[in-house]
Amino acid sequence: MKPNGPAVRAIRQARNMSLRELQAKTGLHRGYLSRLERELIRDTGEEQVRKVATALQVPRDLITHEEMT
Repeated sequence: MKPNGPAVRAIRQARNMSLRELQAKTGLHRGYLSRLERELIRDTGEEQVRKVATALQVPRDLITHEEMT
């Protein structure tokens, strides 16, 4: 899956959530999440995207460059 890093960052910041809080909610390393937001990670597994979407309480397609079918 291709994550939309700027969308992840915008949603996280709109929810006043730090990277540390997102790390705690997803179990993903803070450095990984930072790289994802800066689009240094171009492709990631569906499980990671699901964890981030769940933590941010948004549909998965809102934080990816792909549409759900």
